[in-house]
Amino acid sequence: MSDLNQVKTDAILELKSITLSNRQLCDIELIINGSFKPLKGFLNKSDYKSVLKEMRLSTGELWPIPICLDLDENQVDEIEGANQIALRNPEGFLIAVMNIEDTWKANKEEEALSVFGTKNQEHPGVYQLFNNTKDYYVGGNLKSTNFPQHHDFKNLRHTPEQVKSLIKEKKRTNTIAFQTRNPIHRAHQELMLRSMKEMDANILIHPVVGMTKPGDVNHYTRVNCYKKILKYFPENSTILSLIPLAMRMAGPREALWHALIRKNYGCTHLIVGRDHAGPGSDKNGTPFYGPYDAQELLKKHEKEIGITMVPFKLFVYVEEKNNFYEFDKIPDGLNGKNISGTDLRSRLINGKDIPEWFTYPEIAKELRKTYPLKKKQGFTVFFTGLSGSGKSTIANALMAKLLESDERSVTLLDGDIVRTHLSSELGFSKEHRDLNITRIGFVASEITKNGGAAICAPIAPYAKPRKLNRDLISEIGNYIEVHISTPLETCEKRDVKGLYAKARSGIIKGFTGIDDPYENPENPEIKIDTTDMSIEEATNIVFDFLKEEGLISD
Repeated sequence: MSDLNQVKTDAILELKSITLSNRQLCDIELIINGSFKPLKGFLNKSDYKSVLKEMRLSTGELWPIPICLDLDENQVDEIEGANQIALRNPEGFLIAVMNIEDTWKANKEEEALSVFGTKNQEHPGVYQLFNNTKDYYVGGNLKSTNFPQHHDFKNLRHTPEQVKSLIKEKKRTNTIAFQTRNPIHRAHQELMLRSMKEMDANILIHPVVGMTKPGDVNHYTRVNCYKKILKYFPENSTILSLIPLAMRMAGPREALWHALIRKNYGCTHLIVGRDHAGPGSDKNGTPFYGPYDAQELLKKHEKEIGITMVPFKLFVYVEEKNNFYEFDKIPDGLNGKNISGTDLRSRLINGKDIPEWFTYPEIAKELRKTYPLKKKQGFTVFFTGLSGSGKSTIANALMAKLLESDERSVTLLDGDIVRTHLSSELGFSKEHRDLNITRIGFVASEITKNGGAAICAPIAPYAKPRKLNRDLISEIGNYIEVHISTPLETCEKRDVKGLYAKARSGIIKGFTGIDDPYENPENPEIKIDTTDMSIEEATNIVFDFLKEEGLISD
């Protein structure tokens, strides 16, 4: 679908432009292709408030998740007075022209409590809202649109209308949607096969390939696993289609959202699991949502939506019977087997066997590409601490020790060197310091992703950019934060450059530890005070930790 030709090129060029984030690109694609029907654009203020309060648009239609175009204050100032704006991808290609209806400052606390039921930033959706979502929303319909381009799995990317056509080609009239953001194992397959038989239905395997939960398996691996499992389903019964959905992990509300989306794809049923689209528990082990909250909320609205909720049943393997059983229907005297996601990852990275009752050999082989043995995985060692704490010296010593004993490539990203070559145009404002640290994190993530070792040694005084780096790198490799906790008084005594003295006298402004804060890491993997410790001793602590984690050979 494209109607951009309806708008003259010259007129488009004159419009103020907004560059879309990955999340916004996901949302806008699903608005354009009809997945988010009845939405015709980003929510205006009236619809937004109604969604938060009632889970409905101002017209009364059920819609539980706010789909908003978020902008920062500078962007809002730039488009002031405009009736239309051009929405572009990061490469500058035009995706849509949007009619502006209204602009308002978001009440993030209200949104967090309404949508997620909590303000706790341990919830990834809440964290995204408070830290990565901009402060202003702009609402309005899309007048002219063009699909975002994808270069991967093109034959598996379908619009709702295309999926409806594929369903018509199948033998059965009912279609069960199975949303997934993880590779399918055989217990999942058993659930689908039995549901197909019980409801005389087709299966739409509809994996999310937009934004999922941090730490999830990358979508290339997942899709390759889905493709391999198709041959184990009955002929002419299964559709595999990808959906570029940006998940919110909003639990019960998200279950309703998923059902509305699948109705647009022509489905009649949706499998809803325990804690569907939930992020699990907080650091104290308290679940954000009850195990059946999502199922219960969807059950209340299934007639209105036109989607029947299929509860996800836990299947386990009973070795004596060589078959899967529902967990609460295991024959007396027998035990069921299952492998958790954590156990699976451990088996993969430690080279342990993956039993065939759990997953097919070709799928296990595919997963091993994503989870190589730990000693072949990339990692980042991120040192942080005050100037003069010893972090740069330890980082250099660690690099030498790794190059001497390990097979992987090692790159040192020292704070001063990065400032000279990568961030030479930046000052020392909080904004610029944050930007410098995120740049270091990006470079380290690329090194880690490709199996190398990145050693970073900036001061990194603020918690937020350190958290962003941890999240970024942890998705594709191993992240070890080392807090060099040497006290300020010791760092001042070592001050060969006289920087602390200049800061004390006011010659240097905004110096970390003097007139600018250092936010201590809460849970670093390693904490070292070098006051009474040699460089060799400190280096060995980090080196031995890497050996214990299996990242380097003994």
